[in-house]
Amino acid sequence: MGTNNCRLLIARPHDRGFRVLDGFTRIVRLGEGVSVTGRLGDAAMERTMEALRQCRNKLRDHQPTRMRLIATEACRAAENGPAFLSRVKSEIGLDLEIVDRRTEAELAVTGCADLIDGEASGALMFDIGGGSSELAWLDFRGGRPRSQGRMSASIRSWQSLPVGVVSIAERFGGVDVTPQVFENMVRYVSEHLRQFRGREKLRQMIGTHPVHLIGTSGTVTTLAGLHLGLERYERQKVDGLWMKRQDVDETMRVLLDMPFERRVAHPCIGKDRADLVLPGCAIFEAIRREWPTERVRVADRGLREGILISLMDADRTTKRFSRYPKGAGNGQ
Repeated sequence: MGTNNCRLLIARPHDRGFRVLDGFTRIVRLGEGVSVTGRLGDAAMERTMEALRQCRNKLRDHQPTRMRLIATEACRAAENGPAFLSRVKSEIGLDLEIVDRRTEAELAVTGCADLIDGEASGALMFDIGGGSSELAWLDFRGGRPRSQGRMSASIRSWQSLPVGVVSIAERFGGVDVTPQVFENMVRYVSEHLRQFRGREKLRQMIGTHPVHLIGTSGTVTTLAGLHLGLERYERQKVDGLWMKRQDVDETMRVLLDMPFERRVAHPCIGKDRADLVLPGCAIFEAIRREWPTERVRVADRGLREGILISLMDADRTTKRFSRYPKGAGNGQ
């Protein structure tokens, strides 16, 4: 349950990964107005309740053996976030936990881990959300975890920016975005990036070792769809796509020149994202300017996949230990 989206993924372990059985995604804008009022609005909560009822119905249909239900920045930041989740539990029966920012960053890394180039010495993963954006610098110079579920052990530094597509749009506007307004957005995000621990060391590493960006968010997948010229969004073509620096430059230019009405009509953007895509691009652009790399890998995956992989890892560990009853071995 994010600031902008409500998402669900139900899967079954398969080989070393998983097979998706069912899913759900809906833009609910739960965090609408939170950056101004500090509270979740009534209309936003009602939209979210309706989406969560559909999630509950899917969970009832599939009866998963394990599940983890999380809420992120909107519920962290809003004064009435915990009260809203209490209402969700009493009326719908879903018990959501508000995760801290570090957990959110680690789950995003876990979800995207298998898209990191096997030859890279490091990567900077970023997840542009509705109310916050997470960054994680992964450094493999001392070795790389063998398991996708352990990839977060390679995080050398991380940061959660208190900026996301909804909060930037509320601060600067997202409908009529002039080049000057866009630059103002980028500068605002850049101020926050100066707090990143190891900022200069990461820049030095990029200059001497193979390092790439990996982005998981609607912003990056939208840019990928535009770059590919898709007539409708196709996840299988977008997830895992490599974009070069000039590809991103050109696609952002096209997007900045695109009037709001055309953004609404574009099949890879649509009315729900038309006012959020340029604020998202400004966050992405600030990251690119701070740590310029030649390539970015696009991930249409993230927290949900990270949760699933973590649950399956925990399941495998439990089963492995349960094979050895207490007292077995060590001569006992």
